[in-house]
Amino acid sequence: MLEDSQQSRTKLSELGEFGLIDLLTKNLQSKLPSTIKGIGDDAAVLEFKNKQILVTTDFLLEGVHFDLSYMPLKHLGYKAVMVNLSDVYAMNGTATQITVGIAVSNRFPVEALEELYEGIELAAKIYNIDVVGGDTSSSDKGLLISITAIGMAEKKDVVYRSGAKPNDLLVVTGDLGAAYMGLNILKREKEVFKANPNSQPDLDVYTYLIERQLKPEARKDIPPLFKTLGVKPTSMIDISDGLSSEIIHLCKSSKVGANLFEEKIPLDPSVISACEEFELDSTTIALSGGEDYELLFTIAQQDFDKIKANPHFTVIGHMTEENEGMHLITRANTKIPLIARGWNAMKEEEN
Repeated sequence: MLEDSQQSRTKLSELGEFGLIDLLTKNLQSKLPSTIKGIGDDAAVLEFKNKQILVTTDFLLEGVHFDLSYMPLKHLGYKAVMVNLSDVYAMNGTATQITVGIAVSNRFPVEALEELYEGIELAAKIYNIDVVGGDTSSSDKGLLISITAIGMAEKKDVVYRSGAKPNDLLVVTGDLGAAYMGLNILKREKEVFKANPNSQPDLDVYTYLIERQLKPEARKDIPPLFKTLGVKPTSMIDISDGLSSEIIHLCKSSKVGANLFEEKIPLDPSVISACEEFELDSTTIALSGGEDYELLFTIAQQDFDKIKANPHFTVIGHMTEENEGMHLITRANTKIPLIARGWNAMKEEEN
């Protein structure tokens, strides 16, 4: 994972907005031919010729989407980029540029924002994207990050949520539930620390789970893999709010039903162990946990042979006629209606 650094504190007021922008962006250099003009003018200038342009934006708010007591700022910067790039890959596109907006309270020193930008820079380097602009503002509610990702794709390659047909296979990349269990572990250790600040947790056994929460990786590798395999999904979405919510999104957009088979859901052994430790049902965690940033997609049955031996993919079900509804088929062969129990940013607080 990423490393933290101890630094002296410089007040934001010492630099001002433009001085801060100059400091945070001094190491960012445009490298893609589609970036004609990046940071330094009233707007970025991009050129994609005959490509279709993909644009997506996400907010991350302190106290809602992240807790800085266990989320290092460098990790946060990295994750904020991943959240957005994942949406571009879910359209079967190539991410090319991002803009970064930050609102921050005066409790944060300059060095904290430099740490945040180190994570953003690292993500840009690894994922071969340019940071081409953004904005900074003050906030009385802590830290807010808004990133807009820009990508491109050939018109014939773009995949929407709305193209699934009955009998298409339902497929997922990677494994599910690890990010949510990593969050549970971090929350537990926070409470242990509050009770005993001298405690030294041994988290080695949870490394994979914590990394999936603090430093997720968007599936940049999947769109080019589809091309290599000669497969174009009929529909696709990224898994940010939990598997059940995303399946329901695909079904509603495509006007189809779905059968998801519990025994097929891919779970890392560490997720199963942690679920046992926390006395949680691993299927429920996979269905509702979220923040996995894997890709969920459908393919025509005739493409099954092209993906069946690939370790990145697991067939977890199939689409049905819309009037058949959306169901989980349990290990006991019981049919249970799928319910969207994923994370909802707009839900009211429970009393």
